[in-house]
Amino acid sequence: MASAKHYFDDPTAAVLSGLRGVTLINPSLLLDEKNKIVYRHPSSIASPKNVSVICGGGSGHEPGFSAFVGQGALTACVAGTIFASPGAQQVRACLSQRLPPETEGVVVVVTNYTGDVLNFGMGIEKARAMGKKVEMVVVGDDVGVGRAKGGKVGRRGLSGTALVVKICGALAEAGASVDDCAKVGRLVVDNLVSVGASLSRVHVPGRSLEEAKDEEERLGPGLVEIGMGIHNEPGCEKVKTDLPGLIKIMLAQLLDQNDKDRAYVKIAKGDDTVLLVNNFGGTSNLELSGAVTEIVSQLDRDYGLHPKRVLSGTFFGSLNGPGFIISVLRLAETGLDTGKSILELLDAPAEATGWSASVKAETWKRKYEQVDATDEEEKNDIRSSNLKVDPSKLRSSLQSALDKLISCEAEVSRYDSIVGDGDCGVGLKRGAEGIKQYLEEEDTPADALSFLTKIAGIVEATMDGTSGALYAIFLNALAANVRKQDSENTTDVTPWMWAQALSESLKALGVYTPAQPGDRTLMDALVPFVETLKATGNTKQAAEAAKRGAENTKGMTPSLGRSVYVGGKGHTEVPDPGAYGLSQFLTGLAEAL
Repeated sequence: MASAKHYFDDPTAAVLSGLRGVTLINPSLLLDEKNKIVYRHPSSIASPKNVSVICGGGSGHEPGFSAFVGQGALTACVAGTIFASPGAQQVRACLSQRLPPETEGVVVVVTNYTGDVLNFGMGIEKARAMGKKVEMVVVGDDVGVGRAKGGKVGRRGLSGTALVVKICGALAEAGASVDDCAKVGRLVVDNLVSVGASLSRVHVPGRSLEEAKDEEERLGPGLVEIGMGIHNEPGCEKVKTDLPGLIKIMLAQLLDQNDKDRAYVKIAKGDDTVLLVNNFGGTSNLELSGAVTEIVSQLDRDYGLHPKRVLSGTFFGSLNGPGFIISVLRLAETGLDTGKSILELLDAPAEATGWSASVKAETWKRKYEQVDATDEEEKNDIRSSNLKVDPSKLRSSLQSALDKLISCEAEVSRYDSIVGDGDCGVGLKRGAEGIKQYLEEEDTPADALSFLTKIAGIVEATMDGTSGALYAIFLNALAANVRKQDSENTTDVTPWMWAQALSESLKALGVYTPAQPGDRTLMDALVPFVETLKATGNTKQAAEAAKRGAENTKGMTPSLGRSVYVGGKGHTEVPDPGAYGLSQFLTGLAEAL
């Protein structure tokens, strides 16, 4: 569902405030508020005779393209309202008032949308009538709309526009002519393909909430729309697939030469290319990076392509859209002097906050030797002990406890979503599944010390967060305290011996956390279990004490953990998730013994 919550309810205020922010982030920029033009301060332009490069379009595509204004990129940008082209008067004001008077000419980069082409076109013709040399480069890189449907309108402009802007800006900075800048810009467009996909349209500030509700019905759960445009334009198809399946479809639309409706650019195996993975604005960096991994893998495996550069981030957004665009640029020859190849122009420095490619050319060009990153199994220097356990009984009781813990994951997660960050159940389940896998795939040793050491290592590897660290510390301390009870003679580990080691391990845990019963943490279940086991030697009574301790956390004011920061009354409604999860594990253990 498109998020209908915004920090700005007034779209006009949002646009103007956003444009002001661009000038605060880069002090070399100025803002003409009346005409919504961001432009370079005259004193920041070292060679005012150089060609000026401007771009523009509707707002909502940030950082495109107001944040691309700066040395080595745009000279100015003209902004419209959200998803609407700027007017011809704004464009004329930019061309006549906001560029260096000495400039030898202007290249105007425009995305291929009717309003942009017409309004910028009117401004350009007016400027030409006044004697200015102006060339327009229209960017149409989308393949989501094929030839049959696109008709005379042609391809829409997508994130490949960022590459055109950067290349034209770098060429102008190098002192190239207007004609050369425009020629190379068009060359880039002719070798550029892009396609987008999104989980939802976006909700525009100021519009009705009904639009967001309608979108939930239009693109239901599990569906992704391929070919969606940057202004909420519908795509070419809705599919239900996983990420690899989605990438496969998108790359086929970009690169399959047998698709005559979409084979706009012939990109063959082994061609030099640049890959741009552009965030619509609402895709997490984690997922976007994961998409990059899958895209690069499939390009190699299915198309024999190894991009010379891989760029990822938000270059040309669509508000907070939960989608991304794949752009592939074939590196054609520019025919210009040394230092003016497409790749060199992309690598050229730019002082524009919207151009987020921070990896230097030298880093890309350097040859890196293959490094063996295979993990070596940790070699523990702990000697085998004479402390023995019944492997069969240990395996069955642990499996029972782990199954009980895994089965309550949803409940623990629900509790944690109320009083924490919602990941406690997942973390406990991950650790439990890691131990279960070990029990199923390997023989359980009769040596208590070896077994504990192995389990502690699994917990370290599979559980993260605060609870993962606490359990790892406790289990390693438990192994150390069990070891202290070793002797020269073979000895069966008794409940009392376990209790003694557990009690000492609690003390070790206290070195790293101040948590005590009453603080609403897992200690509210762990401490009663250990103390009762030590006092009675009865595992079932100890598990009952742990269960009561966990239940008593309901209504307990938290003193430690994330619940302290969450606030609200959630702690009065549910028990502490960590204590509850541990009590379930201990209950399962006691039931099996």
